[in-house]
Amino acid sequence: MSDFDRNVAARGIGTGQAAAIDVGLRAYMIRIYNYMASGVALTGVVSWLAFQAAGGDAIVVTARGITGLTPFGQAVYAGPMPIVLFIGTLGIVFFLSFRINKLQASTALGLFMLYAGLLGLMLSTIFLQYTGASITRTFFISAASFGALSLYGYTTQRDLSPIGSFLIMGLFGLILAMVVNMFLGSHGLDFAISAIGVLIFAGLTAWDTQKIKEMYSANDDGTISGRKAVMGALTLYLDFINLFLFLLRFMGDRR
Repeated sequence: MSDFDRNVAARGIGTGQAAAIDVGLRAYMIRIYNYMASGVALTGVVSWLAFQAAGGDAIVVTARGITGLTPFGQAVYAGPMPIVLFIGTLGIVFFLSFRINKLQASTALGLFMLYAGLLGLMLSTIFLQYTGASITRTFFISAASFGALSLYGYTTQRDLSPIGSFLIMGLFGLILAMVVNMFLGSHGLDFAISAIGVLIFAGLTAWDTQKIKEMYSANDDGTISGRKAVMGALTLYLDFINLFLFLLRFMGDRR
């Protein structure tokens, strides 16, 4: 039984009611994982289809530029489109974060899936840098690692809040280091960023899972529960995608 349920029982609620809360919590978490997995699957499918439509294996990346692109590939990988996609995806995340209490659960879920699809279009560029085999291998390693870390966050009785605060500060430092390295181009700093990124998002996966679990309330109606499920799925989705991308920097075989 979960930590939440033990705390409820300790306050004197009957075994039957505590068991009902436990069942509700599990259903709530399964719903979150299903949403998150659907988002990851959508991102992967869109990313692969976009790469194929852009030219697939006929694309050649050289020091002089990219050749073999179809008109679709030129539109997606060149010009203002990457910036538009970046701003659009970032805007959806901020909109969901600040307006979630005003949205219907179905609308929030639709926006989450839209975000996952647009991000898949953005991330199709990884097929230009890494081989398909190494991307697949890294994906399954990321999935196994994410599952273990999320399970730890769900089952542990340790309060991960202090660790979470430290990780958030580390995340801001990581972003700053990445911006700086865009100008420096240091391979040593790039390696350090990749290693730290893996550690940060590994920790965030466990912390976010515990935080999402603690957000559950048996008194929530369908709308509130649905909103929480979408935001929980978005949080874990971002943890997984970033864990995958930083691991890919370590394990990916360059084309």
